[in-house]
Amino acid sequence: MIEMIEMIETKLELQIDGRRVEVDEGATVLDAARSLGIEIPVLCQDDRVDPVGCCRMCLVEVEGQRRLQPACTFKASAGMEVRSDTERVARHRRGLLSLYEADHSLDPKTEVPISRGVHDKLADHIEAYGTGPKLLPVLSPRVGRVDLNPYIQFDPDACVVCGLCVRYCDEVEAVSAITLLGRGAKTTIGTADQKGLLDTSCELCGGCVAVCPTGAMTEKPSLSHEPEAAQSVRTTCNFCGVGCQLDLHVEDDKVVRVTSPEPGTTVNDGNLCIKGRFSYEFIHHDDRLDVPLVRGDDGELHPTTWAHAMDVVAKGLMGVKARHGADALGFVSSSRCTGEENYLMQKLSRAAFGTNNCHQCAAT
Repeated sequence: MIEMIEMIETKLELQIDGRRVEVDEGATVLDAARSLGIEIPVLCQDDRVDPVGCCRMCLVEVEGQRRLQPACTFKASAGMEVRSDTERVARHRRGLLSLYEADHSLDPKTEVPISRGVHDKLADHIEAYGTGPKLLPVLSPRVGRVDLNPYIQFDPDACVVCGLCVRYCDEVEAVSAITLLGRGAKTTIGTADQKGLLDTSCELCGGCVAVCPTGAMTEKPSLSHEPEAAQSVRTTCNFCGVGCQLDLHVEDDKVVRVTSPEPGTTVNDGNLCIKGRFSYEFIHHDDRLDVPLVRGDDGELHPTTWAHAMDVVAKGLMGVKARHGADALGFVSSSRCTGEENYLMQKLSRAAFGTNNCHQCAAT
């Protein structure tokens, strides 16, 4: 037992940019750098999926290694010396970003990738690390299929073929609706038999949009909005009782986009379903009730106050109990309610009205 505990608690000491750090056995160089607060740029990395090191943004110098190594996949070892801020590393980043920049549609005013309504990590890296010599634009041979689904847009001209969306769909959602198609320069994101997403196993959760580093995957409803123009408000999704946290992006008093918080920060670990991410149009729908209604003597529904509405409901329920007994009442709660709200509903049924006729729709 002691030997097993010692194996589990094995620590490795290494150096990154001259600073010593201890990490668990199995940790990567990127993990070690982050524990020191050292920023190593990435495009294809997400903590929820297995690293593959295909974007090459995170290459660093490792003592004893002839070539630069990807920090996201290279395992830390005892005594290792890593350098992430050398001229060789900087030159590699500038050259790589020049290649990516040449393959993207640029804004003629800012010379950075055109905004597609979502945050573009590639534009951040170009601003932070710069580029090398300007390369001639390459007309992308990747052709995106027009997809008639209402939520997700794919722009192949913005794709760096990091495969992060494919890995998320496979490893996190376990849906495998999208894949890498083609070979070489013609590689792109698509589906089996080039079907539209509505004809595949896709659940339209939008996770591919959330992890895409360049905006190639975009929410169609947000295409006409700038991400920096809206105010972000953290709230709880109201579609079920799980309690997923989400960020509402509000512009001119209107929700224009919904995103998930950073992975590892909330109960949903950065994931959302189709309802949480896309079903927010009801907020501003003309048919939505924004005040309680009570049926009057004329048989029609009339606006009223919450206090009066609650009083009418209470008197009506008590009247049924007085005339027919408590078991003439039934209380049904919703799966959209939280566990606490469902508890209060059954307490109202049993303690306040004296009946066990209470049910919750998710129990069936």
